Amino acid sequence: QFCGRSSEIQRIVNQLGTVQDTAELRNRLQEKIQYAHKIAKDTDRCLKDYASLPLESDQRQRKLQKDRLVSEFSSVLNNFQKIQRQAAEKEKEFVARVRAGSRVSGGFPDDSQKEGSLLTWENEGQPQATMQEEEITEDDLHLIEERETAIRQLEEDIQGINDIFKDLGMMVHEQGEMIDSIEANVENADVHVQQANQQLARAAEYQRKSRRKICIIIAVLVVAATVIGLIIWGAVKH
Repeated sequence: QFCGRSSEIQRIVNQLGTVQDTAELRNRLQEKIQYAHKIAKDTDRCLKDYASLPLESDQRQRKLQKDRLVSEFSSVLNNFQKIQRQAAEKEKEFVARVRAGSRVSGGFPDDSQKEGSLLTWENEGQPQATMQEEEITEDDLHLIEERETAIRQLEEDIQGINDIFKDLGMMVHEQGEMIDSIEANVENADVHVQQANQQLARAAEYQRKSRRKICIIIAVLVVAATVIGLIIWGAVKH
């Protein structure tokens, strides 16, 4: 959906400065850019939600999938931002021409009109240039104000895309650290389990040896008691 919007915006931007350029076209361009920007922000929020989900046993697979989504989204965003910059530059060119005294009604003059203007300027000199500058009317000033407002909005949108890029970079970095931390904890847990098993094995061996010693001591005591008993029985008999 976002790719389709970007392609549509690119087609409109390509018409700026041509005979198809109209005030309606520029207004439609602004609407489509605003809607595409909203989609970009919504997608960024969805990726954040996805990245914040509890990690499961397949966290490596989850990270690879998220990194792929972030990479694809970043590529589309980068293309969209280039289109925004191109639109902003054409809007600035439009305003510069109107300020220079060119009356524009819906679009730019064609080449023959531009050549005629230049010839008039060259043939009649500076007074004619001054006259052209004085031809800017309130309609022109209103048009300049509208286009400058559009330029400021485009620049804000471009900055908004930069903020999304920062979010995406932070998202990848933070989840990478989280997974590294989880793996480190798992490794530490494995080490602790191994150490505990070793301690249990040593305790079992110690207990086995202790039982053996106790059995030997009991056997010695039984033998000693038997010997003493025989000695006492012999002495009493005699």
